[in-house]
Amino acid sequence: MGRTVRHLFIAGCVLLWLIPLYLLVVNALTPAAEYTGKPEWTVQGFDLVENLRTAWNVAGIGDSFQASLLYAVVCGLAAVLIAAMAAFAVVVLPIPRPAFWFWLIYSGTLFPLQMFLAPLFGLYADANLYDTRLGLMLIYAAWAVPFAFFLIRNQMTTMPPELTEAALIDGASFRRIFWRIHVPLMKAGLAAAFIFQFTAVWNDLLLGITLSRSPDVQPVMAALTTLNNAYSSTGPPVILAGALIVSAPTLLLFLVFRGLFLRGVTASAR
Repeated sequence: MGRTVRHLFIAGCVLLWLIPLYLLVVNALTPAAEYTGKPEWTVQGFDLVENLRTAWNVAGIGDSFQASLLYAVVCGLAAVLIAAMAAFAVVVLPIPRPAFWFWLIYSGTLFPLQMFLAPLFGLYADANLYDTRLGLMLIYAAWAVPFAFFLIRNQMTTMPPELTEAALIDGASFRRIFWRIHVPLMKAGLAAAFIFQFTAVWNDLLLGITLSRSPDVQPVMAALTTLNNAYSSTGPPVILAGALIVSAPTLLLFLVFRGLFLRGVTASAR
């Protein structure tokens, strides 16, 4: 009985997730000129290619898509690398008060992002970083470090200290121990942290609309809100086609690397 209820609950959750996705796809297929103003539950035409072309080229999603891809990949990799080095320092290096440094770095996840927006906007305006790709890359990388640090540090604490001790006895430096021992053994955890940070940066809206305005600088989520305002006269099909474009990278990333992601999350949760 308990297993049946659990399966029914899971099936209900899956159905609640699939219904909006179904409506998204069906209405993105509808020709914009034939849209009635109400959500369609059945396919009324097939004009997806034209809707995608309008969203990508005419509405400018393409420029923001490329910008977001740059932010998500570069900032995700930078954050994971910095977080791995910080975790190595806290767990392996003989630094004083490692718990203090752990909480200092991890505290970056404890405060709401909204409280930083006003000082960030003023700082970026004074430093000429507002509406620049460099400015967004700096804040995205810094924002992504604390949670990546938490994941990687948790996995690193499960590694036996005898590995480091044996390497030190053999004359290896801490730099060599990090790159030759810890990084290869933590590939799954590093990959999971990167997927998390890629998704977080890709899905960001708040920083994007606060610190940028140009189409070639704005992240894709901010551009999608602009598409909703500027192209509302074309009807939802074009906007929904833009939503399909925006959803594709993270969906593909999870589908392709789901096995590596699950192994990394499992290792970090031990």
